[in-house]
Amino acid sequence: MEPFKNLFSPQLVVCMAGHLERHVAGFDRQAFEAPILQALDALELKQRSQLIADHVHRALPDDSRARARILEAMLHPDEEDHANQPSDNDGICGWGVMPLTMVVGQHGIDDFERSMDLLKAMTKRSSSEFAVRYFLLADQPRALDIMGGWVGDPNRHVRRLVSEGTRPRLPWAMQLPQLIADPSPMIPILTALRDDGEEYVRRSVANHLNDIAKDHPDRVAGLAQDWIRGADEKREKLVRHACRTLIKQGHGQALAAFGFEAPEIELETLTVETPLVTFGKALTFSVTLRSSGKKPQPLVIDYLVHFLKANGQTAGKVFKWAKVTLKPGEARTFTRSHPIRPITTRRYYSGRQGLSLRINGHDFGDAGFELVMPEG
Repeated sequence: MEPFKNLFSPQLVVCMAGHLERHVAGFDRQAFEAPILQALDALELKQRSQLIADHVHRALPDDSRARARILEAMLHPDEEDHANQPSDNDGICGWGVMPLTMVVGQHGIDDFERSMDLLKAMTKRSSSEFAVRYFLLADQPRALDIMGGWVGDPNRHVRRLVSEGTRPRLPWAMQLPQLIADPSPMIPILTALRDDGEEYVRRSVANHLNDIAKDHPDRVAGLAQDWIRGADEKREKLVRHACRTLIKQGHGQALAAFGFEAPEIELETLTVETPLVTFGKALTFSVTLRSSGKKPQPLVIDYLVHFLKANGQTAGKVFKWAKVTLKPGEARTFTRSHPIRPITTRRYYSGRQGLSLRINGHDFGDAGFELVMPEG
C-alpha cells in the first residue's frame, strides 16, 4: 500500500503550480516548484502539506481580496463529487485542498468573514475541518455565528463542516479548549443537524457527541435519552454511535436510553479456568447468571481485566462480551477466552491480575489470576 503522505506528491505540486500560473500575475513557476520538490521526499504528510502551504502563501499577493479571489479560482468546479478525487487541470480538489485551507487558516484571520466564506467554498471540494479551527480559536462566538448559518446549506460537505470542524477533540487537529470546557454552544447546532438527510453528516454529529462524552458523559447520556424518544432508525443509529464510548464504559444513564436498566440478577459463579496464564496464552473464565427479576431483562455483559501496572496497582480495561435477554428465574452460563498477547498500547507485568463483570453499567464479581511474563 502506498504511503499516505504521497497524497502530497510531485504531481500535485506541478498541478498546483499550473493553476497558480494561470491566476497569479508574474508567477515564477520554477521558484515555486524547485524548493518543494527538493524537500518533499524527506517529509511526512502534515509537513508536506505545510511546505506546500508556505510556498502558496509566498506566491500570492498581499491584498486579502485578491488572495481570496485567486484561491477560489484555483478550486475544481465540481462542488459535490470531487472531495475524494485527485486534483487535475480543471482545479484543485481532494487532499490537494488541504494546503490551501492552511493558507487561509494561518494567514486569513484579519479578513475573518471573507476567509470563512473561502473555507466554505474549499470544503465543498475536500474539507476545511482543520483550518476552520484557527477561526474558532481566534473568536469562537463570531465563527459559530457564521457556521450556524450553514446548517441548512444545500451542500452536504458544508453541513458536515459545521459539525466536524467544531469537534472539540478532532483527531489530528488542534483541540478547542472552550468547547471542551463548555459544549453548550454546539447543542442547538447539533440538534439541527441530527436528522440531516445525509448519513455522512449524521455520522459527524455522532462523532462530535462522542467527543463531548469524553468530558461531559452525563450531558451526552441525558441528550441521548431525549433524542431517542420517538426516534426513527436513522436517528437511533446516530445516538448509538454517539454513545459508543459511554456504552463501553458501562455508563448507566446511557445504557438506560437503549432500554438496559439496572440489572436484577444474581452472580452464581465467576470461575477462572486458567488461574496461571503464561504471556501469549489465553485467560479462560466462565460465568453463571440468574435473573431475579419478574420480567425479561435485556443485559449488556462486559468484562474487565484489571491489569497490573508498574506501580503495583491495577487498572481495569473494559472488553465487550454479549447482549442477552434473561427470562424471570432463568440461569445461563457463559464462557470466554481472552488472549493476553503483545499490543502496542500496553505493557504487561508478572503478578496478580484481576477480573470482574460489568452488566448494564453495574459491576459484579471479583476474581484473579497470575500472569507469568517471559524472563528477560
